[in-house]
Amino acid sequence: MDHSATTPVDPQVVDAMLPYFSEKFGNSSSLHSFGQEAAEALSMARQKVADSIGAQADEIIFTSGGTESDNLGIRGILHECTGQKAHIITSVIEHPAVLNTCIYLESIGHEVTYVPVDDEGIIDLAELEGSIKENTSLISVMHANNEIGTIQPIRGISKLAKDKGIYFHTDAVQSIGKIPVDVNDLGVDLLSVSSHKIHGPKGAGALYVREGTELNALMFGGGQERNLRPGTENIPGIIGLGEAMYLAAQRLDTDSKYMAGLRDSLIEKVFASIDDVRLNGHAVKRLPNNVNLSFRSVEGESMLMMLDLKGIAVSTGSACSSRSLKASRVLTSIGLSPDYIHGSLRISLGRENTMEEIDYMAACLQETISRLREMSAL
Repeated sequence: MDHSATTPVDPQVVDAMLPYFSEKFGNSSSLHSFGQEAAEALSMARQKVADSIGAQADEIIFTSGGTESDNLGIRGILHECTGQKAHIITSVIEHPAVLNTCIYLESIGHEVTYVPVDDEGIIDLAELEGSIKENTSLISVMHANNEIGTIQPIRGISKLAKDKGIYFHTDAVQSIGKIPVDVNDLGVDLLSVSSHKIHGPKGAGALYVREGTELNALMFGGGQERNLRPGTENIPGIIGLGEAMYLAAQRLDTDSKYMAGLRDSLIEKVFASIDDVRLNGHAVKRLPNNVNLSFRSVEGESMLMMLDLKGIAVSTGSACSSRSLKASRVLTSIGLSPDYIHGSLRISLGRENTMEEIDYMAACLQETISRLREMSAL
């Protein structure tokens, strides 16, 4: 129950990838038949990724994952501003791949505004609009939050950005495969994708770059990926990404409804059996697989370890920052008190979870909370 951290690779994705580790091993930059076989597979995967988000094939740049896509999308826009002070707007609850990139940009002289969110994790559009300056080059706001699952008003943000002539990037790593993602409907200029969150392989991702967007490379080499991401392409990983994106689009309606049913059942069972608990994030505008709960007078790491002993995998926050002992920036930003922050769990469901597992989770959680509260000095 930690699918927001990663997912098992779909057997159909594995089958699509396997030939490209052995007999179809060519370098797509080579002119001979082995290379052209790889180039054709690369082109087909690019089309699959593009089709799944309503883009054109030549608007897809393959990367190593969501973090690289975020860096290329953000730094690639501001790179052209080298030598002058540029301004970027983001939210206080972004993924570390965005937040730490912005912190770096500040360290080399650019300016960043971190727009707050309300107590349900939704960005304040009026404050965002008021933050826009003459030198604002980019707005970057995630589609859905990786910890609390709140879905942001992306269409409203993109309209603001378009009206002001500002590029808009969104990290859609958590939303792909859970809610509809269409780049034209959302109105974004750049969008980040990661394979391993949607039953694809680790080490593969993509950045959507709308035609006409002025983007600069961060690395230099052989000129692959329109000179924006040089280096020999990871053909097996890209094939896996393409197949995973295709399957996610095909299964979207079925999977999202199924996971939402599991999510709502778990929330109902937890609130019926445990006191002093709160649901973090928006009750309705949230990912169908996300349940972020805070329990008073218990400690999140202890809950995680006790549940792990029962065969249940959950998270105390983002897997990318869960080794930190600092309080979650996301939960702090929505105004949660420390006694609730330290007792928080992120439960993220997948299409292979069952209602029997939901029942088991609810029962184990009740027992775990009861034991911890009996032991707690709080």
